[in-house]
Formats: sequence, structure tokens, C-alpha cells
Amino acid sequence: MLPFARVTIVGLGLIGSSVARAVRQAMPTVRITGYDADPEVRAIATRIELADDIADSAGAAVIDADLVMLCVPVGAMGAVAAEFADDLPAEAIVSDVGGSKASVLAALRAVLPEATIVPGHPVAGTEHSGPEAGFATLFRGRWCILTPEEGTAEAPVARLRAFWEALGAQVEIMTPHHHDLVLAVTSHVPHLIAYSIVGTASDLEEVTQSEVIKFSAGGFRDFTRIAASDPVMWRDVFLNNREAVLEILQRLTEDVTMLQRAIRWGDGDQLFDLFTRTRAIRRSIIEQGQDDAKPDFGRSH
Repeated sequence: MLPFARVTIVGLGLIGSSVARAVRQAMPTVRITGYDADPEVRAIATRIELADDIADSAGAAVIDADLVMLCVPVGAMGAVAAEFADDLPAEAIVSDVGGSKASVLAALRAVLPEATIVPGHPVAGTEHSGPEAGFATLFRGRWCILTPEEGTAEAPVARLRAFWEALGAQVEIMTPHHHDLVLAVTSHVPHLIAYSIVGTASDLEEVTQSEVIKFSAGGFRDFTRIAASDPVMWRDVFLNNREAVLEILQRLTEDVTMLQRAIRWGDGDQLFDLFTRTRAIRRSIIEQGQDDAKPDFGRSH
């Protein structure tokens, strides 16, 4: 039995369009309705037949939905939910794909006080965006974290778990606060570092932009891939997960200061010990199937 018969996807960028494609591939009898605030995106979605219906308003999109999946920047969640609040069926489940969870849950609960809300976060993506960037296999072998608020019934959480598992994801349950701390370490601060180092390189007067591009070694090149991610989405993630991000940034600052001292005083043993520990973490990520062990990260040349 399918967990949902009618799925509405609000926001048709990379993640939303990937959800639509994955649902169509894994559960072809599910009726998919899509909506995006941008009329150009709606036109593209209609042209590529991304969903069975592309609605002209958020309210029209959710009117008969079993599941409403919000795939918009986290800063827009509350405003978008307010647009369809009056049209949301009482039995529908509302979920999302945002990168921060405590703020999203608070924003949704404020405008949907009686709704069944099960926030979620598929930990998957690319640096590309837009409805044509999505693909059906984006979630296969990846984690999707569900963060139901305390007191949520087991049935809607189980239905969301079955939904994401049908799309190929592995599902983990966390509290919203714990999710935000974990993702600050594994995703948010790394993105902030990438944005920062790429910005620093572009600002160095003694290094021209052409040299930065021409001589990009593997490390800097990978930073530029991360730093090419959607600026609206990441702006909202940092503003909505500021406490956890600032906590991890403080710890990082202390660790960088320690490295500065080790380099200044020639403490090779401390550097070697750190690099050995971090290489082991990389190997564990590969062993768990979360990345590619091929040379040059599997890039084609």
C-alpha cells in the first residue's frame, strides 16, 4: 500500500523537482501536483511535464493533498504555509526538505496550529538549481532525517518514513535541536568555510582572478563547487540555524588557533596526529557509501 495517493510539492527547484521525478519513478500511480511562486518556473515545469498538475496558487495546489512537501528556502516556509493554510485538508500531512529544523517547525506551527507537521531533511543535493536540475536518483542511498515535534503520533511519522524509503533514502529520527547541531557540523559550517575561502581568494590583490581559476588545485576546486550552491537557500539556512552554527564556528576557531600554534612552532607530531584522524573519517564516509572512492572523486576528464 502506498503511503500517499496525492502529493503536492511546493517549490520546484533542484530538490522539489527531484522529489517529483523520484515519486513518478518509484510510485507511478501517485498523483503529483506542483506549485512555485515564480511563473517562469511554473512554465518550465509545465513544459517538461514535471507533475500531473501545475497549480497557479499555493491554495489550489494543496486542496486535495495527502502530503504537502515544502521545498522552498527555510526563510520562506512560514509565509508559503500561510498562503495555503485555509485550503489545507484536515487530514493532510505537511513536511519539508529544509536544512534547519527548529526554526522551520516553529514557523509552520505558528501558521498551521492544527495541522499534522513532520519536518524532514533529505541530506542530498548538488550545486545546481532549478526545475531542470533535478533527477530521480538524487535520494538513493542518502539519509533523510525526520524531526517530529514531541507528542506527534506514530502513524504520520511512519508514513513519511515509508515515503522516503520508497525514494531510496535511509531514514533517521532526531529532535529538531539535535538535527540542527549535527548539520551545523556536517554541512552548514563547511559551506560557510567554502564561501569564505573562495571570497578570500578573489579579494587577494597579489593574486589575480585568472590565476585563481587557472591554477585551482583539488582543494580549492572542491571549495568552489560547494560555494556555487544556491545563495538564497544558504543565506536562509545560516540565519535560521544561527545558534548551532555559531557554536560550531567558535569550536572551529579554537581548533584553527591550535593549528596556527602547531605550524608556528613546528609541531609536526600534532599536525600528523590530526591529519591521521581526519583521514580515518574520510575512509569511514566512503565505507558507508556516502561518497566515491574513485580517483579524483570519480570526475570524468
